[in-house]
Amino acid sequence: MRGLLLVLVSTAWTLAAAQYYYQGLMDYLENRLSAMEDRMQLYQHQSHGVHTELQNFRKRAAETVDGLKNQHLDLFKDLERAAVRLEQLERDMDAVEIRTSPRACGNAADRVLEQEVWRREEEEEEGEWEEEWEEGYTTVSDCVEILSAIRSVKILKRVGGAKGLWTRDPSSSRVYVFNGTSGDAVYQFDSVREFSRSAGVAGGRLIRLPSDWTGAGGAVYNGYLYYVHQETQTDVQLVKFDLMSGAVSDAAVFPAEGGAPVYELNPETVADVAADDEGLWVLYAASGAEPNINLAKLDRDSLDIEQIWDTGCPREKAEAAFVICGTVYVAYNTRLASRSRLQCLFDVNGVVVNEEAPLLYFPRRYGAHASLKYNPEERQLYAWDDGYQIIYRLSLKRKLLL
Repeated sequence: MRGLLLVLVSTAWTLAAAQYYYQGLMDYLENRLSAMEDRMQLYQHQSHGVHTELQNFRKRAAETVDGLKNQHLDLFKDLERAAVRLEQLERDMDAVEIRTSPRACGNAADRVLEQEVWRREEEEEEGEWEEEWEEGYTTVSDCVEILSAIRSVKILKRVGGAKGLWTRDPSSSRVYVFNGTSGDAVYQFDSVREFSRSAGVAGGRLIRLPSDWTGAGGAVYNGYLYYVHQETQTDVQLVKFDLMSGAVSDAAVFPAEGGAPVYELNPETVADVAADDEGLWVLYAASGAEPNINLAKLDRDSLDIEQIWDTGCPREKAEAAFVICGTVYVAYNTRLASRSRLQCLFDVNGVVVNEEAPLLYFPRRYGAHASLKYNPEERQLYAWDDGYQIIYRLSLKRKLLL
């Protein structure tokens, strides 16, 4: 009995100890679970706060983006209105320049003489007055007209590269296209209308030249194509190509040392052939050290140089030029293409003085002219501007005859 009692007591103590141990374990687990619940509540609270802040941030960002869009739209509208006002201002300035520009003359005495000229033209027959003038005045150019205004602009199309030239033979309706700044291919179209309807320059008749042309200084005149060929940096050759026979008719080495560009903004053009009522001219730079553009009068048959002038027009910031009635007009621009302006001119007869000639601006365009080719029959310019083919119609007036 005593042993049984001891066993019962021992068992009771063991059960009590086990109960105590498990109770402690349960308390520990309960405390841990309670701590985890507290942390989860804290995490949920913090997560809710972050989520709320993120939503507020998204809302503020969306409001800011909407505000920027509205500001951008307002700014764009302001720029459009400013562009319209600027364009209107440019037209007004051109109109004022045309209305208020002084007559092309040398001094005040010349103005008095000009008035006397018009008075005598009213009193005498026009033929008699011209005959009297011819007896007392010797000219290089017999043409008596000068550019007074750029009357209108027509953007024909956009085809080919950024630089090139297109022109029309004054003796026919055919149009010739030089695409790029070098090559041996020229494309011929029967008319301006045909060229405007073509899908590209390759739509015309391909003419292969016996040598490469260089720069945008070519010209077409009375059935002959004239182009500049440069084999080396020092050898500049002017080639006359017969479009009827498809063969070179003549060639001449031109006195352009070092292959210096005639226009700073178009360095590929080392010489520029121009045609007007008087025949053929070439604009070139005598050397890289020469700051001004030179002008040479050519014999249209032999390509011999008849006379050379220093125009006094700087090559710096020049982009292209053309000749009308023996007067050179040079277009200037900036390296960041802006509006071209005819800022310098030179008259081989000395009748027109550059300082008193009106400053003319081309209408708003795309970039900078690669070439300007005058057609004396139509009195208009064929221009190549950043791949666009443009026609400028011109207004001319009589020069003051001294």
